[in-house]
Amino acid sequence: MEPDILELESFLPYRLYRLADTVSREFSRIYKERHGLTRPEWRTLSGLGERGTMTATELGEQSAMHKTKVSRAVAELERRRWLTRKPDENDRRVEHLALTKTGLAAYREMVPLAKAFERELLGKLSVEERVAIARGVAALEGTLERK
Repeated sequence: MEPDILELESFLPYRLYRLADTVSREFSRIYKERHGLTRPEWRTLSGLGERGTMTATELGEQSAMHKTKVSRAVAELERRRWLTRKPDENDRRVEHLALTKTGLAAYREMVPLAKAFERELLGKLSVEERVAIARGVAALEGTLERK
């Protein structure tokens, strides 16, 4: 008996990955053109812009990035003088990262562009489709977070 074949094009995890990657690449054109940022650098900038001070570990968890990508992004943003590192008073192995005024200005410039990108993307869908996507994503997230 021949083993079953997995059709990737209809396999939900594969479809979700491809969709997320395509949307991410489309949005990356905006911040790459504007500031020459890579995806990990944008995720680092936006994480710190949203949450303020974070550790590299927290950034990795929040953005689902491997620690080496976080480390490279942090190093590049520090080189640009867009973020600072402050050693933890209790554990010198931990650094608290925060945006500088220049980094925060870049983040604030990108926020309306990100929101406009999202509005344009969702504007291609009907209200019912937007509601269905929001509910479906939330349901999947909830199911997977419980494990």
